[in-house]
This record gives sequence, C-alpha cells and structure tokens, in this order.
Amino acid sequence: MSEKMKKSDYTILVADDDPDYLFQTVFNLNKAGYRTITAESQAEAEAIISRFRPDLAIFDLMMESDDSGFILCYRIKKKYPDVPVIMATAVSRETGMSFSVDTERERSWIRADKYLEKGIRA
Repeated sequence: MSEKMKKSDYTILVADDDPDYLFQTVFNLNKAGYRTITAESQAEAEAIISRFRPDLAIFDLMMESDDSGFILCYRIKKKYPDVPVIMATAVSRETGMSFSVDTERERSWIRADKYLEKGIRA
C-alpha cells in the first residue's frame, strides 16, 4: 500500500454465492477499513468487471457453475492484468480436489494470485 493511499481508497470486489460467507467477508473487510463491492453470481461479477476496476478481487470457485471462479479469474486478468485475485473456496473439503497457485505453470491456467481454502479466519 502506498503511503499516499489509505485503506479506504482501496475497493475489493467479493464474488460468492453463499450469502453468509459474503456477509462475513465484507463485514471483516469493511471493519478493517476497506471499501467493498459484492456480487452473488458469476454474471453479476462479470457485469461489475466490465465497468469497474477493483484494486483486489476475491472469487469463490463454484457458483452457478463448477468453474465460475476460474472464468472470473480469466476475465478480470484479461481486462485488468495487474489486479490481484484471490480464489477462496471450499472445493477441496467438498470434493477432495485440490488446487495450488504456487508455481508459474499453475498460475498460468488458474489465473489467481492466491488460493485459499474457506474457513479463513480474520
């Protein structure tokens, strides 16, 4: 964070179809001083991305389709390559499948900068 910008100067896009998780995440980000904009679906997030550049994006992996988060990562990185993206999901717990963005190869197809398992504690 630059010295000239305050936390309240940053806007974080949070996209998740779980209203409880969305509320909790936004509550904690706002409490920490960040501005937030929310989307409850891939379609809603795409509409926001088409007209607004967030400073950070946090996407759920599975929303209306199993790959919604991957699609959102691809679309935001295509339009705004420098916007950091966090993929926050419970897919490993629910399906046994796991992902990583630790290597350049993994980041090249996932397009997220960070991958977090839900159950995140503030």
